[in-house]
Amino acid sequence: MGKQILVIGAGKSATVLIDFLQKKLVQNNWYMVLADADAHLAAKKWKNAPNGHSVGIDILQEKDRKALIQKADLVISMLPAFLHFEVAKDCLSLGKALFTASYVDESMRSISQEIKQQGLLFLCEMGLDPGIDHMSAMELIDRIKSKNGQITGFKSHCGGLIAPESDTNPWHYKISWNPRNIILAGKAGAVYLENGLEKHVPYPSIFENCAEISVPNWGQLSYYPNRDSLSYINTYQLEGVQNFIRTTLRHPSFSKGWNAIVQMGLTNEEEFEKPMNTIADWFQHQLNSKKVKSIWDTIQQDPLIKNQFEFLAFNTNDTIPDACLTNASVLQWILETKWSLNKTDKDAVVMMHEVDYTLQGKKYSVQSSLVLTGTNNEHTAMATTVGLPLAIAAEAYLNGELTLTGLHIPTIPALYQPILAKLKEEGIEFYEAELGSHS
Repeated sequence: MGKQILVIGAGKSATVLIDFLQKKLVQNNWYMVLADADAHLAAKKWKNAPNGHSVGIDILQEKDRKALIQKADLVISMLPAFLHFEVAKDCLSLGKALFTASYVDESMRSISQEIKQQGLLFLCEMGLDPGIDHMSAMELIDRIKSKNGQITGFKSHCGGLIAPESDTNPWHYKISWNPRNIILAGKAGAVYLENGLEKHVPYPSIFENCAEISVPNWGQLSYYPNRDSLSYINTYQLEGVQNFIRTTLRHPSFSKGWNAIVQMGLTNEEEFEKPMNTIADWFQHQLNSKKVKSIWDTIQQDPLIKNQFEFLAFNTNDTIPDACLTNASVLQWILETKWSLNKTDKDAVVMMHEVDYTLQGKKYSVQSSLVLTGTNNEHTAMATTVGLPLAIAAEAYLNGELTLTGLHIPTIPALYQPILAKLKEEGIEFYEAELGSHS
């Protein structure tokens, strides 16, 4: 048997990655192992395909991890972000390449020299956001620079949404990825650049009065700023830019309702003094606070938000699981049911870059946008856009077409050019609109 791939993590975002690589196994004489803490889930995703198998694994057991990693030529981690570094250390000690869809954090940066010294490739931020956003942005930025354009403004928006034909609730939202990340969105606040000045937005204000944009082939959406946009100015080599922001897209109604959720403290992560029995008990407990009660009374006057809260049914007597010990965990438990994708539901991914630049004394603006609709609740647009860049990169690496070493994200032509070309073949293509020049 030839080269071996190890995929660790078989969750929502891994489906398309697994399917794509399975189709390549026999023709390339590769072998693949799919490992997950849930052996049943891994087996379901594997579907008895040839040239591989699924396995259950306790990811926290170093010995078990290393036994699998030792046999692999390439490790793809689809684990929650906080677990990547454990896998990374194993890959480093065993001399294995590692690909992930998650952000490069300080832990990963701390071993970058060792990765390079060992001649290994650790390729991170290879999903949707981060991933396709980097590749499509850098392709556009480099193209503008190649004709001596001077970029003055950059906005990048991305959101996992529900397709219009499956939009059946007043939040205009259903869950297609990690639900915990949805609950905790914006917790770190945000910082971005506006007219040359740093703008800092604390968490309680993130969802207040969200700005809106019109996306081609979609329509009107609102957006809120992502964590630290400023660090990406260097990443995208846009020093001297006057406006720079990275944001998350949502339906305008969602942003209004979620702002009310945040203001009421329903995303708090402080542990309860005593367990909550039912949803109604939990919600009544929130209203014992005068501040929360005041916000709730105001909500009652807004038909849109009132309707959203009624949909979530905070007055029911459903028993809260013992494991839910914070407002955030109770809310997540409720929303995983209320916002679940039905079997035939289709999600959507929407991304848009807005770039302002000057060229020969004239000002220009260009929009580059992507709208992709999923097939069903398993083959989602989210799983497609997270999994395909990783899978395409994995195929290129195993075929000897990626010869880079060190710690990388896909912001260089050697990475983004071939992968964007392959994504286009798979139907992931950006629509570009030049908004003209003005003096």
